[in-house]
Amino acid sequence: MTDRGETGHGQPDPDLSAIMSERRQLINLAYRLLGSLSDAEDVVQETYARWYSMDQQQRDAIASPGGWLTTVAGRICLNLLGSARARRERYVGEWIPEPLPERGERPDGVTADPADRITLDESVDMAFLVVLESMTPAQRVAFILHDVFRYSFAEVAEIVGRTPAACRQLATSARRRIRAAQAPAQPTTAQAGIVRDFKRAWEAKDVNALIGVLDPDATVIADGGGLVGAALQPITGRERIAHAYLNVARIAPDMTLLERTVNGRPGLVAQQHGITVTGLAFRIAGDRITHIWGVRNPEKLRPWTAD
Repeated sequence: MTDRGETGHGQPDPDLSAIMSERRQLINLAYRLLGSLSDAEDVVQETYARWYSMDQQQRDAIASPGGWLTTVAGRICLNLLGSARARRERYVGEWIPEPLPERGERPDGVTADPADRITLDESVDMAFLVVLESMTPAQRVAFILHDVFRYSFAEVAEIVGRTPAACRQLATSARRRIRAAQAPAQPTTAQAGIVRDFKRAWEAKDVNALIGVLDPDATVIADGGGLVGAALQPITGRERIAHAYLNVARIAPDMTLLERTVNGRPGLVAQQHGITVTGLAFRIAGDRITHIWGVRNPEKLRPWTAD
């Protein structure tokens, strides 16, 4: 049986490296579309399985293997997004996209394979991904492919199965949603300072300091997935949020808070006995925290833990 990385004569396949070099692009695309690294990895695996299920003659007939792989991955994501709403209805509590660490910031010090590394930019900001969750599958795919990955609407149409004009309308409506939800841009250092103030107030169990760093209408959303304890409904109002976090500090006195980059923005990671138990992402407007997303589902914290 011939290995996929070799020709029939046992020689290395010259096309293999070119095909596998698309892996990082596919992982980046699928994560932005699905909000889940594990699902993105499954999509990429299925995409390559479909490529290698063709015979050599069929593969040689494809003018742009990279374009073919992207088209297949996009269609798989589109199908998954179509069924995701039903899956989310069965999900215990709130569903939050899977948080990602910055390169070199994993608590175990392990650096991911470059082919599997997600490029951290504004298109993986947690607030951005949460807005994407409110879109239809077609809107999400059209917007991400065109506005983030710069595919033409003709190319997007091939994946979405609609006309280029329809895809343009989908991307335009998605863009409006993004603009309506975006907070004014702030320097990363300023955001980091506000997150640090929140961390210090939480560690000090200083309710007034916590209230002071939160917007009056701040909201916290937690995701435990039914596997660990987490608020099943959003918590709103800075006083309620401050007392909720103080309660966490009381029942988990051994918790350690670490300043980390979460989805490209200043965030926090909570550990107990050296194990990451929560990833916290923040949305900041002015000098106040308006949203906190706390991911506690251990299945979504896999990138933050040792293998």
